[in-house]
Amino acid sequence: MTWPSGPHNDITDVAGILVGHAQDLDALTGVTAVLAPAGAVVGVAVEGSAPGTRETDLCRPGNLVEQAHAVLLCGGSAFGLAAADGAMRHLAARGIGFPTSAGVVPIVPAAVLYDLEIGRPDLQPDAAMGAAACAAATDGPVAQGCVGAGTGCTAGKILGMANATKTGIGSASVLAGGVTVGAIVAVNPLGDVREEGRIIAGARRPDGPGFADTTRLLLGGAGAPYAGENTTIGVVAVGAALTKEQANKVARMAHDGLARTISPIHTMYDGDALFCLATGGEPANISLVGTAAAIAVELAVLRAVHSAISMGGLPAGV
Repeated sequence: MTWPSGPHNDITDVAGILVGHAQDLDALTGVTAVLAPAGAVVGVAVEGSAPGTRETDLCRPGNLVEQAHAVLLCGGSAFGLAAADGAMRHLAARGIGFPTSAGVVPIVPAAVLYDLEIGRPDLQPDAAMGAAACAAATDGPVAQGCVGAGTGCTAGKILGMANATKTGIGSASVLAGGVTVGAIVAVNPLGDVREEGRIIAGARRPDGPGFADTTRLLLGGAGAPYAGENTTIGVVAVGAALTKEQANKVARMAHDGLARTISPIHTMYDGDALFCLATGGEPANISLVGTAAAIAVELAVLRAVHSAISMGGLPAGV
């Protein structure tokens, strides 16, 4: 089904949002920076059970800080969290951050995905790559596929990396009730990606063409040799005023988009996390915005597969 979208059909259709990528094509890893230089009310929902994150406690209701100035999506597993240090320095040098008596402190939540197996495990995103992604950020059309945090993304690793499918990062926007909602998602799950019920990326059969169906393998008792080496991460942006509680609710609702496209999702072997950034404006109907966020995430996941190319010895999907 086709939904109304903004001019770019990506997350930068939300006013106040910038996106930049940086990557290492030798190491097959990278960083995607989603910037909100004016600040955006932040929320988060971590539904996977093997997450690697930074500043997620700050994103939840009941804590002092309301706004974030950037969210980083990073490869490199837990090593990749170092990229957020570079983003902080980039923003601080421009006077962007939470005001304190000693100067601004940029608020930069982050999440990582595991991509060490496909490229070079000795090279991970660092502060320099995080700063480079921020420096590259614009409000123009977002590059998609095997760029930024999508550089090392794969799907369907239940039969081992040799039988996985190359995926990437995707973005989309949806217009709902006068509000623009966008999403950007780096797709790196244990499970398969489905479009209208058909597997388009995932575990490939080792004995011939086609996909093995990860869900059927799990239900049949197959183990997961790549436990904890997965994770789908992303950001939803809303061009409306949300409270912190509402931003957290929208982040939770947005996970429905993952559930509609990835099977299985939210396993013990995935660290799935979605952030929400609300850039301000008029108050919004949360049911409407959350529904649109789930659709935007769904579309972003599919675009991550359709935009991917073969890399690291693995074929692209579809």
